[in-house]
Amino acid sequence: MSVSHEELVATVERARLSGDWGPVTRAIPYARFLGLHAETHEGELRMRLAFSPGLVGNSSIPALHGGTLGALLESAAIFELLSRMETVVLPKTITVTIDYMRSGRAVDTWAKATIAKHGRRVASVHAVAWQEDQAKPIASATAHFLVLGGDDEK
Repeated sequence: MSVSHEELVATVERARLSGDWGPVTRAIPYARFLGLHAETHEGELRMRLAFSPGLVGNSSIPALHGGTLGALLESAAIFELLSRMETVVLPKTITVTIDYMRSGRAVDTWAKATIAKHGRRVASVHAVAWQEDQAKPIASATAHFLVLGGDDEK
């Protein structure tokens, strides 16, 4: 299932109003492929990466592939931007820097993001991923996105 840009924008607008981000993740083929789910928990938007054996990069441990964790963190950052911006501008990734802190085990993984700075052209976002204990992150990311047409400098 592939959706047009206009359909995706409309889906994001509905998600902002309803708080249900499931239709947005289902509309993005890569998010569906990875098994990503955007969920609201205690008022904050979180991404959940549902574990599946295809996400393992090192089968001897087994540990999640680093690219999988990177995709989770980048997605959490993008969804946070989509949920907070006043207009629907699909963020374009400029850079993502990931710090791997410990191996991601073969279980569901969570991530949340916070916007550090949102200007007229560029937004900076920090994201953190964890498994059972949010106080023990397994990876974090700092990402910069082009958001032309987005909110004015804040």
